[in-house]
Amino acid sequence: MAKTDSNSAHFYLTTPIYYVNARPHLGHAYSTIVCDAIARRKRAMGIDTWFLTGTDEHGQKIERSAKLAGRTPQDFADHIAGEFRALWDRLGLTYDDFIRTTEPRHKRGVQRLFATLRDRGFIYKGSYTGQYCVSDEAWVDVPPGAPCPDCGRITETVSEENYFFKLSAFERKLLEFYEENPGFMQPDSTRREVISFVRSGLKDLSISRSSFTWGIPVPGDEKHVVYVWLDALANYITALGYGSDNPADQARFAKFWPADIHLIGKEISRFHCVYWPAFLMAAGIPVPRSIKANGWLLFDQGKMSKSRGNIVRADTVREVLGADALRYFLLREIPFGQDGNFSFDALVQRYNGDLANGYGNLVSRVVNMVHKYFGGTVPESSPETAAEFALRESTTRTIAEFAPLFDELNFSEALKSLWNLVAETDGYLTANAPWKRPADRSEADHASLQARVLSTAAEAIRVITALVYPILPDAASKVWQQLGQGDIADAAKNAFLTNVAWGGLKPGTKLGEPAPLFPRAEKDAVTRMQNLEDENNKNAVEAASKQEGAKPEAPTSALPVAPAPPPASPSVNQVQDPSMKPGAGIPKPTESTPHSNETAPTQAPGSEKPVPTTHVSQVQPELTSVRLDSAPPPAASQHKPLDTQENKGNPPEAPTQPAQTNHISIDDFAKVELRVAQVLVAERIPKADKLLRLEVDLGYEKRQILAGIAQYYEPEKLIGRKIVIVANLAPRKMRGLESNGMLLAASLPPDGAPVLAGFLEDVPLGARLK
Repeated sequence: MAKTDSNSAHFYLTTPIYYVNARPHLGHAYSTIVCDAIARRKRAMGIDTWFLTGTDEHGQKIERSAKLAGRTPQDFADHIAGEFRALWDRLGLTYDDFIRTTEPRHKRGVQRLFATLRDRGFIYKGSYTGQYCVSDEAWVDVPPGAPCPDCGRITETVSEENYFFKLSAFERKLLEFYEENPGFMQPDSTRREVISFVRSGLKDLSISRSSFTWGIPVPGDEKHVVYVWLDALANYITALGYGSDNPADQARFAKFWPADIHLIGKEISRFHCVYWPAFLMAAGIPVPRSIKANGWLLFDQGKMSKSRGNIVRADTVREVLGADALRYFLLREIPFGQDGNFSFDALVQRYNGDLANGYGNLVSRVVNMVHKYFGGTVPESSPETAAEFALRESTTRTIAEFAPLFDELNFSEALKSLWNLVAETDGYLTANAPWKRPADRSEADHASLQARVLSTAAEAIRVITALVYPILPDAASKVWQQLGQGDIADAAKNAFLTNVAWGGLKPGTKLGEPAPLFPRAEKDAVTRMQNLEDENNKNAVEAASKQEGAKPEAPTSALPVAPAPPPASPSVNQVQDPSMKPGAGIPKPTESTPHSNETAPTQAPGSEKPVPTTHVSQVQPELTSVRLDSAPPPAASQHKPLDTQENKGNPPEAPTQPAQTNHISIDDFAKVELRVAQVLVAERIPKADKLLRLEVDLGYEKRQILAGIAQYYEPEKLIGRKIVIVANLAPRKMRGLESNGMLLAASLPPDGAPVLAGFLEDVPLGARLK
């Protein structure tokens, strides 16, 4: 069923299609920039590449938002879709197609797909009654009149007839497919989550709505419109020409499908990894080769939210530092697949350190010295010494390292490797100091050294520039010209990345005029960007409040809490609506979620769904070592003790009146990151009477921790228990094991026995305590 052998001659990759309920922000830009970098490298490798992006424009929320704005839904969608496309053009993104779900070609393809599924016996008609959140375009399992558990807005009771897809028929087929195609879902956390969900049992899926009209009519029954899980997901094939009778469209579909990469936000992975392949299998269409999920992008560790007014625009960075600065920061700072934090301070530090003082300064020094000492012509070099040999070997090694890291979407490590070469080249230049002639060195010997050092450094820069081109296209183009190599776009068309090797910069090459690449960002750069965002956010909040008739929230950078736990799913004739939250833990599919790719943690555009936060410098692998000290904070002493063997039948003494303490500010408290975790493994550490080794699940990652509670808790009784940890302490080692954090417990008199903090209600893993 799956076409797993990638045809090296063709490559097709897609972004999610972004929901038009709000203007584009940095989260949207992140996913699209990642795809652009991949597409540029593939093309420069001589691979015929098709890069798709676009917008999803249907749904009840758009219909109502347009009415509030005094516009038709189409006019409303046209305006926002135009903003997305204009931003991508300003950022210089090289997409081949921009699909809109309101286009006739998409409507035609969706109706063809719906009819095919129905003709093949996988669609039937039923009915559904439940609570609907218009803001999230989602069914939610709450009582009538209750608020939505995600955004807090009051839900509406809706009863309507629907068409349903026989998702339950694909449980075994999907599991077999995952087993046969281990690379289909990445990262591993996504794969585990999806497989666990499917193994928990699949129910049939609602794929139509009949209570509003802004959507694609169901063929033959136009009182229904196709719900987003068939409408939006189908963009990946309708954009290639699926459903068209035009031979050119059919040829393009045959050439590029199945997709090599669907790049999505991690919150929509189940919809792409469960619903989408099931639809395709049912229709007899090959399944995509891979689905890659990136993490959430946070602003100063706080959730980006349209109503809060703290959305960051890509244009802000572009206007102050340039598009390349944004591209480099996002791909270098954020390990793909993990959550990452964006802040203006971190951006400026990375810009000045790596781009202005690093790559940009290196290029400027070398090009200027070649002009100064050799009239702008690459000199003939004397035989290399050990220093030149070492730099050449390092460059060759970097070439070999960079390609597989990039192709695995490990952009951060690829750039780290490349910037090690930048630093080594700069160090080589400084060590040999061609600008300085010692008194005991003859002019002839010094000229020979200058020629050897500058030609060697210039060649290393040529290799660095070729490799970094997909990530820094504007800067690479300028450097390529300065190195006398012509137009880098022409080089890319001639597949210059297929043969990057040492020795491409020939003696006698005339260099272009030197020009600054990355002027150092001054101290006011952060202030300028913040002022631009403050003004934009103020305007956006006011506009949103006018549109929705709600009082706007003041812009804030407050840290978010994790999402509320999903309520139990109702059983309605064993039918699963796509936006219900079944007890198995599937996230609520919404009209805005599967295609919006909210890399900023506004998981469904327009919703205010809070998510766990992780600063990019603290993002760690699956089994990170984390220290949890046993020393409990005094404030925890009010927690009720556990009914352990030690305290059973012996109630603890009432806590004494605490002595007056020094007060801390709210800012001090905000620095402490308390998180909910669940114990997966608990075991004693040999020769450590007081320590237990725990492995805990935070929902977004797993960690190893050490806790000094072995005298008070039996390890096996901790497994499965939810606890509270301080997750952001500096690391240290205990008994040879590194750890980083603190376990929260009450200290009970008279001997200070620790009692773990816990919860009476169900609390989701990773939730932040506030």
